[in-house]
Amino acid sequence: MSDILSQHEIDELLNALDRGEYSLHEIKTAADERRIRPHDFRRPTKFSKEHLKALRSIYEHYARLLTNFFTAYLRTLTQVDVVEVESLAYTDFVSSLSGPVTLSIVNFSPLEGSIILELSTDIAFALIDRLLGGKGMASEKERDFTEIEIAIVERIIVQMLNIIREPWKDVMPVKPVLERIETSAQFAQLYSPNEIVALITFNVKISNVEGMMNICVPYITVEPIISKLSTRYWFSSADKPTDSRTKEIITSGVEKTKLTLTVILGKTSITIGDLVELQVGDVLPLNTDVNSELDIMVGNLRKFQGKPGVRKNRVAVKIVTIIGKEDE
Repeated sequence: MSDILSQHEIDELLNALDRGEYSLHEIKTAADERRIRPHDFRRPTKFSKEHLKALRSIYEHYARLLTNFFTAYLRTLTQVDVVEVESLAYTDFVSSLSGPVTLSIVNFSPLEGSIILELSTDIAFALIDRLLGGKGMASEKERDFTEIEIAIVERIIVQMLNIIREPWKDVMPVKPVLERIETSAQFAQLYSPNEIVALITFNVKISNVEGMMNICVPYITVEPIISKLSTRYWFSSADKPTDSRTKEIITSGVEKTKLTLTVILGKTSITIGDLVELQVGDVLPLNTDVNSELDIMVGNLRKFQGKPGVRKNRVAVKIVTIIGKEDE
């Protein structure tokens, strides 16, 4: 909308002044109020928009790596996305914590101070359940974590911290070390209430469970390298290959991922009328010849062909053909 008044609007304003509906003092006061914005000197904005953009780039890279790692490590579909990157006072972050929490206090060496990684309880319990052989379900009721559960979470956090090195390496090669895990917000008083922090919020989806993850980065921790927090570094390094350690972690998890192989004996078509009349003992002729090779599916992809048989008193199939991409 334009801030320039039309001639008609100017005429209306002058007429209103003549009628005494407005005074010049009121108009001047309203204009001054629009120009003045309140500033809280107790909470100075130390992170610029450029700094927050750089942090978003770093942690979007981290989210992609974390998605790959969780999918391989947990052997289930996982998605991690950055939702928001904002600057706020440390007290606002602490005030948002309630109930049982998982706060990982992380030494961000060689930088001074610690960052905080917070996992929502739903995601933490889903991780624990999955690693203990479950489907990755959240706890049905709010409860505290057991010592064994904290030990499992600790093992996962250590892996997550190894991965965080990769997106930070072009700004500052960091060696994050987990100092401890707290499950109560009252033990999170690491900084003064008015200390400015950058809060990176992620949405994490593990199987059917969805929850949040936060990383709290105090300004005083990154202050020595704040000039390096520029999106220019990101565009020059976004296409660089993942380091060998991260590749090793992801590859190790992928190699252990279980896949479902299905052997297709054959197919046929019948009417709905015949389907509802099927009984035990009925024979369905298939479109497969007795001596033909059977398709072997990996998920929804046709990857092999084989011959059926028996081995050690179990039905088996012998792979005789490997199907290339052009034949899938």
